[in-house]
Amino acid sequence: MLMAKYICSILLVLIGFSLFAQKETAYIQVLGIAQDGGYPHMGCEKNCCAPAWADASKGRYVVSLALVDPVSKKWWLFEATPDIKYQLHYFHTLTNGAYNYLPEGIFITHAHIGHYAGLMQLGREVMNTKEMPVYVLPRMKEYLENNGPWSQLVRLKNIAIQPLQADKPVQLPVNITINPFTVPHRDEYSETAGFTIATPTTRYLFIPDVNKWDKWNRSILAEVQKVDIAFLDATFYNEGELPTRNIKEILHPTVTESMATFEQSDKKTKAKIHFIHLNHTNRMLWDKEMQKEILGKGFHITEQGQIF
Repeated sequence: MLMAKYICSILLVLIGFSLFAQKETAYIQVLGIAQDGGYPHMGCEKNCCAPAWADASKGRYVVSLALVDPVSKKWWLFEATPDIKYQLHYFHTLTNGAYNYLPEGIFITHAHIGHYAGLMQLGREVMNTKEMPVYVLPRMKEYLENNGPWSQLVRLKNIAIQPLQADKPVQLPVNITINPFTVPHRDEYSETAGFTIATPTTRYLFIPDVNKWDKWNRSILAEVQKVDIAFLDATFYNEGELPTRNIKEILHPTVTESMATFEQSDKKTKAKIHFIHLNHTNRMLWDKEMQKEILGKGFHITEQGQIF
């Protein structure tokens, strides 16, 4: 009996320590998983979007991450999406108001609407923020500074652009390092960034948009090996997904291609991969059998609200 009580006491201490460590460790919280148009998609009345129109709880916000440091009570936002007002409120609700409503800064990958259009909400018509730090690579910086309405945000000091350089890590005022790098994409207005996020305990890879993996001058296999969690572009499940358009003109690695790329990898490597940035046509959003199939192959589908 005494031995049983002793073992129980040890277990309680270990559980308590685990919960304390979890609370005091920086983490990522997912604020959105959908492609730029969100889910359901504007104008879509097909079977893919019908469930989400009928039941708002099945909808998903545009891809976005919150980087959270519980010790300093600071957090940073990745991507300023068209859903930003919902996502800030969502984060505020998920964390029971424990953090400032606005983040310490915003990291943006590129100038496609799903990734930066939310900056408009920071202007004087809405939040009228004061020098919100916005971290961007050089072409994105030039685009924001020289094109309205974004240039007005700069001129009125609603945002304060923080220049990034590819492959030059940025140290946040907590023990977290952000390393930006470039990936090939449809770079009409800006280059496209990906980010490695290194906390004291975990390394994350964030690539929501990219052309085919073989178009990149790096090995995605090698990059995933360097991290613990990899959020990878999963816009389309396969090439037959958009029958009315030439999907070869919309360059993204399909999920089937990505799984084939990692087919020979071990279980540990596959388990790092969390697919994100799902188009409304991607059955992984709503098809339970397909979700089981992905999990059965050792990969994961990122869930909105999920903590890593």
